[in-house]
Amino acid sequence: MRKVSVTFGHILLLLLTIFYKPEEVLAQSKTSGLDLKDGDRVVFLGNSLFENDFQYGYLELALTTRFPDKNVTFRNLGWSGDNVWGDGRSTFTNPPTAYQHLMQNIIKTQPTVVFLGYGGVEAQEGAAGLAHFKDGLNNLLNKIDSLGAKTILLSTIPVASSDTSINLSKRNADLELYSSAIAKIAADRGKQFIDIYKPILDASKQITIIENGVHLNETGYYYLANVLENGLGLKTEKPVTTISISKTGAEASANAKILDSGKDLTSLQFVIPEKFLPLPVSPEGEKLADTAPVLKITGLKKGFYTLTANDDQIVSASAKDWEKGVEIKQGPSYFQSAEIKDMILKKNELHFFQYRPINETYIIGFRAYEQGKHVKDLEDQDILIKWLEGQIALQRMPKEIVYRLSAIGN
Repeated sequence: MRKVSVTFGHILLLLLTIFYKPEEVLAQSKTSGLDLKDGDRVVFLGNSLFENDFQYGYLELALTTRFPDKNVTFRNLGWSGDNVWGDGRSTFTNPPTAYQHLMQNIIKTQPTVVFLGYGGVEAQEGAAGLAHFKDGLNNLLNKIDSLGAKTILLSTIPVASSDTSINLSKRNADLELYSSAIAKIAADRGKQFIDIYKPILDASKQITIIENGVHLNETGYYYLANVLENGLGLKTEKPVTTISISKTGAEASANAKILDSGKDLTSLQFVIPEKFLPLPVSPEGEKLADTAPVLKITGLKKGFYTLTANDDQIVSASAKDWEKGVEIKQGPSYFQSAEIKDMILKKNELHFFQYRPINETYIIGFRAYEQGKHVKDLEDQDILIKWLEGQIALQRMPKEIVYRLSAIGN
C-alpha cells in the first residue's frame, strides 16, 4: 500500500511539473504595485523566512525607505517551524490552541497589509499533504480578509546543501509544487503573488546566501529585499547623474543642481536630491543587486579628483574614470539608512519579547493566574516601541547633501 501511495505522489508531481507552469500562474496573479498609505500596518507572517530577518531588518528597511513620507508601521510575526495552522506556535498547553494563538497574534497587530510566507514546512509532506495545506492557506486568507487587510503571498524558497544525504531534487520539487499551489490560490482569489523561489535559487548558484540548507544569511536578506521591490513594482532604474564641464561653466542632468562651479573649474559643488535612501550593502550583496548610483563628470582636465559629501571624503578617481562614471557606494545617505536599520532592529527586538515573552504560559497562557500581573510590563513596552517608530519616522526622509568635487593637489 505504501508503495502505491508514493508512486501516485510522484506521478502527480510529474504531471503538475509538465502541465502546470508557475510562471503562467504568476502572469494571472494581481501584480499592481504596492502603494502604502498613512496609518498602514504592515505585518510579516510566516515561518523562519520572516523570523530570521529579525537579525537584519532588510525587508522592513526597504519598505520604510521607499515610503518616507508615509506614516507606516511594521510588525514581524515570523515563527520558525510554523505552518498555516500555527503548529510552530504550540508552546502553550491548551487553551489557547496553537491555531488560536496564531489568530490572536494576527488580530492584535491590526494589519492592513500582510506579507504571507508559508509552505516551506508543509512541503515536507510532499504531494500527499498538498490538499491539507491548501485548505489551511485558504482558511488563513479568509481570516485576514475578514480583518480588511490586503494579502501579498510569497512562494517558498529552495533548499541548498552539500549534504549528500539530503535528496535535494525531491525536496525542491516539493517546494516548487507548493509554490505553484500558492500562486494558483493567489490568482483565484485576486491576490498578489511574488515568486522568490527562482531568484533565490539563481542567486544561490553564484554566492552563498543560504545557510544550514534552508535559511537565508544577511546577503540573502539584502537580496530578498531587492526581489520584493521588483515584485511589488517598486524597482527603479540605476540612478545616473551627469555633469558636463566646459570653459563657460558646468551643466547637470535633470536630477542634479549645480551650486558653484568655481572660478577656475577646479572645484565643483552640487546637490543630487534623492527620492529615497539606499539600502546599506555588503560587497557580497553588490554581486547580486547593483543598485549604487552612478556619477559621471565630463570635461575634467587630466588628473585625479576627490568627491566629498557634506565635507566627508567618499571617493577619489581619475578624470578618465569620472567620465566613464563612478559608483557612489558610501556617504551620508548610507550612514542615515544604517542608523534607521539599527533602530528597526531595536524596535523589533522589543516587539519580539513582548509578544513572545519568556515564561509565556505563566504570563499570557493557561497559567496566567500565577504571573499574569506581568502582562502590564509587556504592555509598557509599547511606549518604547512607539518612541523608536517616531525616531524612524524622523530619519527616513532623505536629507540634502552638498557634494564637492575637487582636483587633488589644489
